[in-house]
Formats: sequence, structure tokens, C-alpha cells
Amino acid sequence: MNILDKIVAHKRTEVQSARKHITYTSLEESEFFHRDILSFKDFLLDETRTGIIAEFKRRSPSKGVINDRVSVEDVTTGYASAGASALSVLTDRNFFMGKKIDLVRARRANAIPILRKDFMIDEFQVIEAKSLGADIILLIAAILTPAEIQQLASLAKSLGLNVLLEVHNLEELERSINPNLDAIGVNNRNLADFTVSVDTSYQLAEHIPAEFLKISESAISNPETIKQLKKAGFNGFLIGENFMKQADPGAAIREFVKEL
Repeated sequence: MNILDKIVAHKRTEVQSARKHITYTSLEESEFFHRDILSFKDFLLDETRTGIIAEFKRRSPSKGVINDRVSVEDVTTGYASAGASALSVLTDRNFFMGKKIDLVRARRANAIPILRKDFMIDEFQVIEAKSLGADIILLIAAILTPAEIQQLASLAKSLGLNVLLEVHNLEELERSINPNLDAIGVNNRNLADFTVSVDTSYQLAEHIPAEFLKISESAISNPETIKQLKKAGFNGFLIGENFMKQADPGAAIREFVKEL
């Protein structure tokens, strides 16, 4: 069993427990459930912004603790003021030290789209994402069947949410495409062994249909890489570790953006 299998197995138990203690009614009565959802596409293609999806992440299974000494409000507002097009907030507690309240706090402090970064396997999580203030959900092809992707994406669209599908190879891409998706993210990190290579994005770029936004995820630590990815047709660039490993992630993104 690789790390991804372990995460998903734990997530199934976690979701089953949450279903027993949290009602759909309570989710629908939450602070953010009836707010207007922000358009991922509009912010990503806004020429006054950078295309960067800046991530708040305390730890990862491969690197351990990255930065657990900063507040989600300080980091995410720093990202937004530096020109990030969207935010990504980890909500998985067991493997990433994420918290659902992190997403709530980021939402209260910011007016740009927020991606709930988690391992989505159940409709409950999609509804919960909206209640927490997310604008975008992540669907990972490696852990979902085409039917599950269709089901979860359809629900998300009915709630007004944006949908980012994450793929790692051509097989995942070809079996997972459906009209309820807004963006295709190519994860340059192999989730089985956590090695990274931005070549994965270049290899898949031409296979992503033109109607979808193209996002490159992970392994981006140099502004020059973003310039090259833009030439390959990518609209968005998810960066987390590169900023979060610094004592001041907000300052780190400002320096990075100066070089774009």
C-alpha cells in the first residue's frame, strides 16, 4: 500500500465519521453556503494577476513539517496582495496538518477564489467544501473512477462550484474528461513515490482539450519555469512548498513575482 492508498483509506473512515455527526442541513445553514461563488476562470485569466494558485500547507507526507509557525490569515492575504489568482488551502488533518477552519479563516480574509485541497471521494465533502467557503474543489483522477468524477463534478456544478481535475498521466486524462470540469491540473508530483518532474506538464499539455483551463501543479520553484509553461499553453501554476518553506511566505511570493 503506497502513501496515496493510505490517505484514501483514512479519508473513507474520516468521511463516514463526519456523516454521522454533521447534517446536510447544518452545512446548508453555514456562514458561506449561500455566498456568490467566485469564477476561477475570471481570476486566472485576469492580466493584472499572476496565474499563481498559492498554497497554504503546513506539512506533507514526503517532506514532513514545512512551516507550522505562520497563520493562515497572514499567509493567504500576503499571497493575494502579491497578485495570486487563487488560493489553495489544505484541509486534510492526518497527513498534511490541515484544518477545515483554515479554509474558513482564509475565506473571511480574502476576496479571491479558494481551492479546497483535499482528497475528495464523497458527495458530502463537496457540499462541505461550499459550506467552508471554497470556490473550487479538487478531484484527483488517481483515486476516482470516471463515474465518480462525473458524479462529484456534476454535484459541484449544481452548487455553483468550480471543478479542477488533477491528472498525472495520459491514461488518467483520457478516461476522466467530462463537460462538468473547468480546469485540468497536471500534477508534476508522482503521488506513489513523491518524485517530481515538470516534464509531466509539457508531455500532457497538447492532450488537454482547449475548452479547459490548464494548470501545472508542483515542482515550480523558478519564475523562468512559469514563463516556459505559459508558452506551452498553461494558464495557472499551483505553488505551495516553495513559498511555505520560507519564514515569511508572503514575502517569498512577492520576490518571486518581481522576477516574472
